[in-house]
Amino acid sequence: MSCRRARSAGAGVAAGLALVLLGGCSTTVSTTSGPISDGGGRAATGAPDEADTKRRSDVRMELATGYFRRGQLDVALEEVKRALAADPNLGAAYNLRGLIYATQGEEVLAEENFRRALQINARDTDAMQNFGWYLCQRKRYAEADALFGQALATPQNRDVPRTLLAQGVCHTAAGQLAEAERALARAYELDPANPSIVVNLADVLYRRGEYERARFYIRRINSVPSAASAPTLWLAARIESKLGNQTGVQELGRQLRNRFGGSREAAAFERGRFDE
Repeated sequence: MSCRRARSAGAGVAAGLALVLLGGCSTTVSTTSGPISDGGGRAATGAPDEADTKRRSDVRMELATGYFRRGQLDVALEEVKRALAADPNLGAAYNLRGLIYATQGEEVLAEENFRRALQINARDTDAMQNFGWYLCQRKRYAEADALFGQALATPQNRDVPRTLLAQGVCHTAAGQLAEAERALARAYELDPANPSIVVNLADVLYRRGEYERARFYIRRINSVPSAASAPTLWLAARIESKLGNQTGVQELGRQLRNRFGGSREAAAFERGRFDE
């Protein structure tokens, strides 16, 4: 499951506003389309050479990733098993298996597989990211931060903003708001168009009492109708309430009722629970 761009999905941190990692996942799979053949239109029948082995493991990993995305975890595990049968030292397979086990609540197996992925490739920033997020979700904040720091210091890291986003959200969960702001501000400098970064930065600034700055960032999100959500509108309403802008609060409440009437954020607005 590739979550490299950190789409909008609640991660249960920052009052439902940590739009960070769909459960913290990222795995990169190189794939080969079409059936495996001997190059002459016939299926290969002899002992596979190195290229054939890589193609077979890549195809299995692509299938496993697809099944994982669809929530078919047992089938995804079987495909990972087949990928490892083709290439027992495929670090990405252990990384993905760690994600699957984490999703299933198999914590010992998840941790074993993340560690095995990093044993195979100590510079695998995807595995560092996923293992760090896994540890963060279990409130092992210092261990998680060490892995995020390691990923940020690795030249092979192809998506530093994503790592900074995860680190910032983890700092928020740990109550380390100054550190969270630093990480998210750096992420924003590198990727200002990423809505997950913008929302989480606005949330941290709100928590720190920086209401005008928080307003600036959350308005960037809510000004785009397709990007606005119940959590982003609720955060904006709470910010406007702190700033004493009751007209703005009521307008945001109207949008919540009209667009997300069944949401818990709309219910909180109706009850006036702005400080919870």
